[in-house]
Amino acid sequence: MRPAVLFLCTGNSARSQMAEGFLRRWAGDRFDVCSAGLIPKAIHPLAVQVMKEVGISIRAHRSKHVREFLGEKVFSHLITFGDQEDRVTFTGFTDCVHWAVEDPAVVTGNEATRLEAFRRVRDRIAVCVQGWLESQKALAPARTRPSVTNP
Repeated sequence: MRPAVLFLCTGNSARSQMAEGFLRRWAGDRFDVCSAGLIPKAIHPLAVQVMKEVGISIRAHRSKHVREFLGEKVFSHLITFGDQEDRVTFTGFTDCVHWAVEDPAVVTGNEATRLEAFRRVRDRIAVCVQGWLESQKALAPARTRPSVTNP
C-alpha cells in the first residue's frame, strides 16, 4: 500500500492542484496523491495553462472539499499552503509540512501580470515538491544489498 499524500489549501484551485500534478508525474507510483481545499473553488484556468506549459495536464482535476476524504482515506503526509500567518496546525500525520507559497489567484493586474504570478508559483511549487521528494528518500529505510559469501 502506497503512503497517501494530501495537498491542502484554501480553494483547491491552483497551488494544491499544481502540487498534485507534479507529485503524480514524478512519483505517482510511490504515493497515493490527493488535493483538497477548505473552501473549494473551480480550478483556475491559468493554473491549467501554466501546468500545460511544463507538460502536465490538470484539466481533468476537480476541486474537492477536505470533507470528501474524512473517514475515507488515511493520509500519512499532509502538505498545506498559504501565508505564514494562515498556517493551521494539524495532528495525526506522520509528516505535516507547510509551504508558504502565495496564492496566484489573488494577484490583480493585466493578463500578463497574472500569468507571470501563476508561472512563479508553479516554479516555486516544483522546487518544493522536488525537495520534499528528496527528503522522503533520505527518510526511507536503507536497503542493504544481499551479500554472497564463498563457502
